[in-house]
Amino acid sequence: MRFVLTDEQREFAHSLDALLRAADTPGVLRAWAAGDHGPGRALWRRLGNAGVFALAVPEAYGGVGPLPVEAAVACVELGRYAVPGPVAETLAAGVLLAGAGGPAAKEWLPGIASGAAMVSLRLPGHGPYALNADAADAVFTVDGDGLRRAPGPGELSVSADPARRLFRPGPGGEPVAGGRAVEAASRAAGDWASFATAALALGCGEELLRATVAYVKQRRQFGVPVGSFQAVKHRLADTLLGLEFARPLLYGAAVELTEELSGGRAEAGSPEPGAGIGSGTGPAEGTPGSGLGTGRGAGPLGAGSRTGPGMGSLGAGAAVAAAKAAAGEAGYAAARTALQLHGAIGYTEELDLAWWLRRARPLRDAWGTPSACRARVLAG
Repeated sequence: MRFVLTDEQREFAHSLDALLRAADTPGVLRAWAAGDHGPGRALWRRLGNAGVFALAVPEAYGGVGPLPVEAAVACVELGRYAVPGPVAETLAAGVLLAGAGGPAAKEWLPGIASGAAMVSLRLPGHGPYALNADAADAVFTVDGDGLRRAPGPGELSVSADPARRLFRPGPGGEPVAGGRAVEAASRAAGDWASFATAALALGCGEELLRATVAYVKQRRQFGVPVGSFQAVKHRLADTLLGLEFARPLLYGAAVELTEELSGGRAEAGSPEPGAGIGSGTGPAEGTPGSGLGTGRGAGPLGAGSRTGPGMGSLGAGAAVAAAKAAAGEAGYAAARTALQLHGAIGYTEELDLAWWLRRARPLRDAWGTPSACRARVLAG
């Protein structure tokens, strides 16, 4: 299997990177965790203007999607900058409401597409929590074949990441839709939530590795940089390999979702010899960068075109599960490497890195733990 992002997709990633680099996301995260959602909502609207949330909303409702490959590109960037808020849930809500149809789709989807609306979800089979329900404009829950709008955020539960506040929506609420369409839309939305979370986890792991490489090049022991030690190089190389092996699974899942939506083979993009979406740099040379450049060292991964045997036999759901397991584990492994090489200072407020460290494990387990995802892959 060989994937290559198109020039337009790479430019989209670069534009999001520039937007988020100027946004002071550590400051936004601190405000969000303290209950001040203003800076986060302002950033959310800017991301909406950039077209991020429109990627999961059909054109009939003001969106441009569903476009899984572009959604993966966007979520990797948002994961690299630890953007707060129910990103995966809002994207999945676009799929859920579009599939369920009815007045709620007309009411909420244009706002989701533009970034004016922030939505959280609770779906069967994915735990009892709705992420950041206190900040969301609406919380939708599915029980059986019934879709409801929850009456409120519900009970707050403890989370490892103070910016990922978990709530248990209460029973009842306004009925929105029902029937088989809701069941099918709920399954599709669950796949999208898992897929988007996998991309967020991959981006989080990339940033953890980048920050760790920069740190070990500066920290010195015995008169030399720590990064020159063979054991440190090996640990960083293993971390990089985990992230780069997860990347083709993520984009393979994007292709499978695209094919599922179109009912046939995806034809976006075309192979380019020697091109890929890795940075082409390893721990010894520098940092992984954005993970969306066109270097050679990371392998030929990317967007829409396939050659040779691929993941088609898995089906979209199993492909998403494979991507979620690999990306979640790779992101968490990057956090463990970062903590080991930074030491306890990594968990202090002295370093912004603490926000990424706290986020890696929740992203690993949200919308499908590694064991649950592997079981789904084995079940086909």
